Amino acid sequence: MTALTPLNRMMPPPCPLARPIQTLGRRFRDPAAPAALPPRRIALARLFAFVPPLLVTLALGDVFLDWFRPGGLGLVEVVLVTLICLTFVWIALSVSSALVGIGAMLARRDPQAAAPADVPADVPAMSVALLVPIYNEDPADVFGNAAAMLAALAAQDLCRRGGRHRYALFFLSDTSDEDIAAAEWRAFTALRSSLPDAAIWYRRRADNANRKTGNLADWVEGWGGGHEAMLVLDADSLMSGEAIVSLSDALAGDAAAGLVQSFPQIFAARTLFGRLQQFSAAIYGGVLARGMAAWSGNEGNYWGHNAILRTAAFATAAGLPPLRTLRSRAAMILSHDFVEAALLRRAGWAVRFHFTPGGGSYEEAPPTLIDYVLRDRRWCQGNLQHLFALGAAGLHPLSRFHLLQGAVSYLMSPAWFVLLIFWALLGNGEASLVRYFSADNPLFPVWPETSRISGLAVMVFMYAMLLAPKAMGAASIGLGGVRLAELGGAGRFATSVLAEVVLSVIYAPVLMVQQMNAVLRTAIGYRETWTPQQRKGGRYPLRVLAKFHAVETATGLLLLAGMAAGMVSLWLLPIALSVAAAVPLSWLSGLDMLRWPISRFCLCTPLVFAPPPVIRRAMTERAALRAVLAGRSAERPADPATPAPVNRTPAGRPIAAE
Repeated sequence: MTALTPLNRMMPPPCPLARPIQTLGRRFRDPAAPAALPPRRIALARLFAFVPPLLVTLALGDVFLDWFRPGGLGLVEVVLVTLICLTFVWIALSVSSALVGIGAMLARRDPQAAAPADVPADVPAMSVALLVPIYNEDPADVFGNAAAMLAALAAQDLCRRGGRHRYALFFLSDTSDEDIAAAEWRAFTALRSSLPDAAIWYRRRADNANRKTGNLADWVEGWGGGHEAMLVLDADSLMSGEAIVSLSDALAGDAAAGLVQSFPQIFAARTLFGRLQQFSAAIYGGVLARGMAAWSGNEGNYWGHNAILRTAAFATAAGLPPLRTLRSRAAMILSHDFVEAALLRRAGWAVRFHFTPGGGSYEEAPPTLIDYVLRDRRWCQGNLQHLFALGAAGLHPLSRFHLLQGAVSYLMSPAWFVLLIFWALLGNGEASLVRYFSADNPLFPVWPETSRISGLAVMVFMYAMLLAPKAMGAASIGLGGVRLAELGGAGRFATSVLAEVVLSVIYAPVLMVQQMNAVLRTAIGYRETWTPQQRKGGRYPLRVLAKFHAVETATGLLLLAGMAAGMVSLWLLPIALSVAAAVPLSWLSGLDMLRWPISRFCLCTPLVFAPPPVIRRAMTERAALRAVLAGRSAERPADPATPAPVNRTPAGRPIAAE
């Protein structure tokens, strides 16, 4: 626990909570966990989610084996078919998950979601800590979001019957930059003076050991005993009052739940790449999210933010130990969230997903391709580390699957890259680098006997599977409660879908090469630095772009040269053009959409056309705090849809909301 020093002088009295470190090699069950978890009726969802992908993949593998059999099955063919099956099964899984999600929506079974009015009246009141870990972030954005959430909670208190839960907000700073730390303190004092009746606290660690994991562990050990629940946010998180209360009710109303995870939406995207991510998540992410929730049941996952946890259960069951790697060194677990969810479930607690009413759970996305890749490198290192946790004793099979899925999401890129290399080597023409010779006929190659029709059919099928989740997401927006009018009408929506598909296809090869690079960096032991995510966007100099994308550019030029020499299949031309043009594509990713009229016609979501009150309030609070930090006085304009907190309780006590 951090000692009380001038760095954390604005904290309540300590209320320690023991947090034993778990042992991955030994089973553990929390004595406080329920004896049995409530059934979720998920057997059918799991059957449809996992069995069809396996069957379809086996059938596809058999088709390719039939193609290669006439010329004899050698090492090249076996590796090629194996790679096809290993990559395709995950594509098929996303399709089946989307189908399960649509089925759940058609059945009006919003997986494990409950409207606030459906919460039993006897749900126990909880003291909930809203935790905001910070590391060298823009204080105006972080504290502006917090002000909007407090205002939204106060509005909830006015609109609902009686008081149920009590909330206190903690800023947990690991900031190392003294200038940013000084700005944090000024923003905190400004926020606290504007909301004197709210419980708002600030602590800064002198030593940010173990990064975010250590930051949260420090709070749990020092002050966790004073709160039944902790709602973990990221520095860029934003939640409506209704969403916060809905998560709180979901945990309070389910005594078996140790963690309830919401599905965040991306907001405040300005750049082309940011809007691309925002649109994809909003339109296609819904069916995948509902499908995942349907087959996960009590064995859900944790994404590290916008989730509520039972504090005592988390402290007892999820203390992370060091993890041994291939080099037999004990290393800190980098991507803590997946492992913490697995440990909670191992201890007997349910980990489940929850759809908050009207969404209301938000996060920001990297604004440019470079920023996305830099974040992805950190995530890659952490997710691949999960491979060494797969053998932990007592984990539920679905928890192991979540860990494996996270790692495979990055291993897919090198697998696809190797697959493309084999595809290129098996190109038609006399200059092909791989020929099929036999002892009886050493002068002429024997190519796989495939008709143009069968080859084209398989190609169309594979592309259709890649695009199927997007098509299902776009076709089912009405099932998720979104009207075409909220997307600008049918014409704008169709334009946005087409633009998203085209841009995704263009950027996919660049991301594939970068993810392969991230996997290689992790494999050789390169440690990614812990830096705050760039959220403002902006253009990078050409020199930086050229250096950052040198590998993709060289790869693309080599592929194009191979095609010109007849050594590489022309099927790879779209990929070659994309990676060769990585530098201009990266420059384009930072385009400020708000400066162009097309921003109102392309890649638009309901959050673009009609931002909800909490987002509008957050933008207002950010601007006001930015003016304060710049030394200018700023009035906070009142937003009638989200009035400022009016709870009149003694200063320093948590505000009440329900």
